[in-house]
Amino acid sequence: MGNYITFPELLIWLPFIGGLITFFMKAERGARGVSLFFALLTLGVSVCTLFFKGSQYESWNTVNYFWLKYIGNSLYLGIDPVARILILLTAICMPLIILMAGRNNYKQSRYFYGLLLLSQAGIIGVFCALDALLFYFFWELALIPAYFLSSIWGGARRIPATFKFFVYTFLGSLLMLAGILYVYMHSPGRMFEDGTTAQHSFALKSFLITSLSAGEQLWLYLLFFFAFAIKMPVFPFHTWQPEAYDQSPTPVTMLLSAVMVKMGLFGLMRWLLPLFPLAAPVMDQWVIILSVIGIIYASCLAIVQDNMKHMVAYSSIAHIGLMAAAILTGNLMATEGAMMQLFNHGINILGIWVVIDIVERKTGSKNISALSGLAVKAPVLSIFALLIAFANIALPLTNAFAGEFLMFAGIYQFNPWVAAVAGISVILAAVYMLNMLRRVFFGEPGDAVLSVSDIKGTDLLVLVIIASIILVTGFYPETLLGFAREAAATVIK
Repeated sequence: MGNYITFPELLIWLPFIGGLITFFMKAERGARGVSLFFALLTLGVSVCTLFFKGSQYESWNTVNYFWLKYIGNSLYLGIDPVARILILLTAICMPLIILMAGRNNYKQSRYFYGLLLLSQAGIIGVFCALDALLFYFFWELALIPAYFLSSIWGGARRIPATFKFFVYTFLGSLLMLAGILYVYMHSPGRMFEDGTTAQHSFALKSFLITSLSAGEQLWLYLLFFFAFAIKMPVFPFHTWQPEAYDQSPTPVTMLLSAVMVKMGLFGLMRWLLPLFPLAAPVMDQWVIILSVIGIIYASCLAIVQDNMKHMVAYSSIAHIGLMAAAILTGNLMATEGAMMQLFNHGINILGIWVVIDIVERKTGSKNISALSGLAVKAPVLSIFALLIAFANIALPLTNAFAGEFLMFAGIYQFNPWVAAVAGISVILAAVYMLNMLRRVFFGEPGDAVLSVSDIKGTDLLVLVIIASIILVTGFYPETLLGFAREAAATVIK
């Protein structure tokens, strides 16, 4: 325990304190600026962690305080290569989400922005937690603000959609908590610096050396997996997602789809696979099969959607399923690709939501059938939409190409048939994305777009930033691949 504040503490406390300050501000007008300031500070700290990541900086990236020491619990936080990628993604996305939220003029905006920052604190806490009880605490902290954001500022059907979202995720959380408590009761004790001894410990290090039979690991695997599968989500635990994405305020949907779903994939790597090595060889194959089924199923449903938000929701299910399958193969190349895609998918889907938000705001419609000819009225917006759509289908020289290539190559080494079936999703993704582009942006302008003007100001700034990330990491994938290799090496040991 050092005499200075560490990176994990800064990354959690900055959005948490910023959220509280924003939440209790008296003036509505300054809420966006304050929240953006704290989001940018968090981004700055996240970027700094990229340059202080060696073993000589371990004390800067790890903190371990006493918390509930008599039950073997402590405020144990750390940043490893996997967490570093996801923290960077979260830190990049949040300022962009706040900028776009300002375009919609939400009532009681101080509460809206405050809850956004509190959710960010919870998400980063999930990525940093090295204590199981602390992990569960942050898991819930990320969920609860998202629930209030959706239920208060969402669409006309927000209550049933948000209730379903909450029930699904909370049920998964309770199952995971039951699994955590079971492992805790079988974990070895822990001695603290002051000589105090706890009979059991929640520390990840203690969980990793807990002696569990193959049968125990099997059902514990299921308890943890249900929580992570619902959060991602993967087939057949996905049914809450399309309506929740549609009815949530678009900035909240951006947070859910770009960042929060990654909590489930992170859980697979940080907790599920390391804790239950005897169950993994049996269960991983079944989960891979479910993931591949979900990839094809969700891609086919995306093709027939008229609602653009539903289309993107099913698209996300397909992409997350591919990443889950790649991670569970245990193949180093596939895992490296998945690490890249954790970041790239977040950037790409955020870009898609930005485009949809702009289109819906300018035309009043999110239905593909009601729109046509936007390229005539908004050519700059159309260029960005085209680039982001190409990135979403992993066109060469876009950011997703290298990661998706590595994933398919690794899955092929694991099982050629699995790779062949999953590979169909590449064709299906091109179908639904290009079909949406053709119908919405090309052709003669319809009635809904006659008064539309092109993008400028904040909308243009956000899309320029997203496009720059897509092109830089597409032309120079090594900028991300180095971090992905480090992360994959910690997962595949």
